[in-house]
Amino acid sequence: MARSPYGNYAYAILTAGALRTPDRVALTYCGTQSFTYEELNRVVNRRVHALAEAGVGPGRRVAALLNETLHVAEVYLAAAKLGAVTAALNPYWPVETLQAVVAASGATAFVYDSTVEQVVAQIRPELPGITTWIKVGGPGDDAVDLDALSTGAAEEEPVPGASGDDPLALYYTSGTTGLPKAVVHTHASALATAQIWLDVPRSEESVLGTGAIIWGIGFPALVGPALYAGMRLVLEQDWGPANFLKVVPRERVTHVSQIPSFYAALLGSDEHASADLSSLRVIMLGGEPLPAALLARMKERLPEAGVYCYYGQTEAPYTCFGRVDDGSTPLGSSGRARTGNAVRITGPDGRRLVGETGEINLAGPHRMAGYDGLPDKTAEVLRGEWYVGGDLGVLSADGNLTVLGRREDAVLKGGAWSQPSAIEEAAVALDDVAEAGAVGVPAHVEGADAAEQRILLAVVPRAGHSLDPSKLALALAESLPAHQRPDRIVVAEELPHFQDASGGPGKLLRREIREKYRHLIG
Repeated sequence: MARSPYGNYAYAILTAGALRTPDRVALTYCGTQSFTYEELNRVVNRRVHALAEAGVGPGRRVAALLNETLHVAEVYLAAAKLGAVTAALNPYWPVETLQAVVAASGATAFVYDSTVEQVVAQIRPELPGITTWIKVGGPGDDAVDLDALSTGAAEEEPVPGASGDDPLALYYTSGTTGLPKAVVHTHASALATAQIWLDVPRSEESVLGTGAIIWGIGFPALVGPALYAGMRLVLEQDWGPANFLKVVPRERVTHVSQIPSFYAALLGSDEHASADLSSLRVIMLGGEPLPAALLARMKERLPEAGVYCYYGQTEAPYTCFGRVDDGSTPLGSSGRARTGNAVRITGPDGRRLVGETGEINLAGPHRMAGYDGLPDKTAEVLRGEWYVGGDLGVLSADGNLTVLGRREDAVLKGGAWSQPSAIEEAAVALDDVAEAGAVGVPAHVEGADAAEQRILLAVVPRAGHSLDPSKLALALAESLPAHQRPDRIVVAEELPHFQDASGGPGKLLRREIREKYRHLIG
């Protein structure tokens, strides 16, 4: 029996829409172009046939460095229908990172647009594995002109070249601790992510607005869900506050997905006061905490908008979410696992925890297949059906997840994890303590678990004051549970900080505190 075309990502989110509601507007671009579902599907089909003529076929890996959001949508969808595997590159990476990622991707074709032409000229001589160079948006030097091929290409529906558990794309992690890892998502996992807006209030008039962040994981997390739900997708190149204030009234945008600091910037000046933002109905926020004061300001300015917080990672996008402005989800929480997904918390021994700090485990059909070319890393994070990515959190009895931070920043003592900030806040609350930095140091105690740590606390006294470590220890013993009490307290003149661009002190460098004082704990 032939495989259903609906297992193909692009067919399911676009062609199905063209068959269902061909005349509904699917996409508008920068206020200058508009496509119905039928029109967009025909454009993508022409791209499919053009890519095939250029030599791209099912299973071939194609590195895509695209900055224009319309090109991203057309090429990513076309590659998906064709069955090619897209290596979704970040146009803001340094040249060295970009070159290394492409070399490791296994791609033999490379598609790009005119916005990155100079970067391509730099990296091209260093990428002998790329045998086909393809330019979209006009002809390029010694490159296939995809627009020219598309102009004369057929519009009929191609037979999908991949589906289900076949790889769809490589989406990359942030790469904060090395080269970005290539996260393999399949047609099935991307389709599971595409269902997010089905769990959120919407109507036939719903409109999702977004900017250039749609390359990479933003594509299956934003473009796919909008089209899958039959919404109108508004693509912009600039999604900063100034353009946001123009686009939302112009396009009557109803749904957006951003980070809380966007609204801190938006509401931090009076420029928003005259803009008609009354169309906004759903604001999805993630990536950082939402302060209560900012939520209050948002609701004052946008009283008709529901505010949701979500949690997920590139490896398992949008796993949890919940509405925080109506009291149904506690502020500070990321909500419950959405339909078809699951979340749990486990302790150091793998035991399931409720109401206690532990590692966040995510599961569901939206989970990645693994890290490309990194079997050991994959084995570290995929434990049966669960993805365990290194974040700590607390799960309430009713299933609400509160994210606390990275495991690598936490301290494991007495079989329980703690975030250093909890210890530091208790210390700074004491008289005469100006600043504090807490770190975990290997216990080196006979019979202790290999992962067990002891806590070292470095404190800086207020100007003109002195501190007695023994008195501080007694005071902290009254305010902290046993697994958070420092095993050694040292008094320092200052603590190490990252220096920001202005030359002022930035993030506390706990690693340097650990290295400087770890010898004090035997």
